Amino acid sequence: MIKIKNLTKKFNHHFVIDGISLEIKEGEKLAVIGPSGCGKSTLLRLLIGLENPTGGEIEIDGKIVHKLEEEGLIKLRQGIGMVFQSSALFDSLTVGENVAFALREHTHKSEREIKEIVARKLELVDLSGKDDLMPSELSGGMQKRVSIARALAFDPKIILYDEPTTGLDPLTSITIEKLINKIAKETGATSVIVTHQVTTILRTATRIIMLDRGKLIDSDRPVVKQFLEAGKEI
Repeated sequence: MIKIKNLTKKFNHHFVIDGISLEIKEGEKLAVIGPSGCGKSTLLRLLIGLENPTGGEIEIDGKIVHKLEEEGLIKLRQGIGMVFQSSALFDSLTVGENVAFALREHTHKSEREIKEIVARKLELVDLSGKDDLMPSELSGGMQKRVSIARALAFDPKIILYDEPTTGLDPLTSITIEKLINKIAKETGATSVIVTHQVTTILRTATRIIMLDRGKLIDSDRPVVKQFLEAGKEI
């Protein structure tokens, strides 16, 4: 599904990503862990083509991401759902309009078709009937679920989660973690979950990698095991 080869990304003469090579299999739930500033979120931005690599390449479904023209990149992104840490909802749009936004911008679907898709995605995240509410009327956990519904609008093969449970209370975090597992099971989508929450790692991931100062550390290395051991009391 995803092949990363000798990937580097430099900002101001500093390598945030430094020579990473990795394969992510179809249907896998991969957790990317590591300290703040280690390159986790940058890796997601590179995967979706919001940043271009300094060196190396990312191949998704046989296509080199940074070599795609605009039209090809738009098509690729329609197969990748992105759930941002801040939810990144449009404050001036309703819940339904947020979920429908990309469908209206990048497809020729009728309003009836779009409304049907919106209803299905909101049902999947247990927000049926919330179409007409504004983001400001929702709790943080509900906003996160709307952002997940929006990420699912194009039935993506890959879903990228950037700190999906950060800032949420423990019970709401469990709800989001269960939802990540539910979506993976029902859609078969590949999940890449960037997080520093040990609970989220242990409850969602089928494989774990760690980034440290831009370098990839295998999940069987002692430092990763120590990181996970710290969360065993949950």
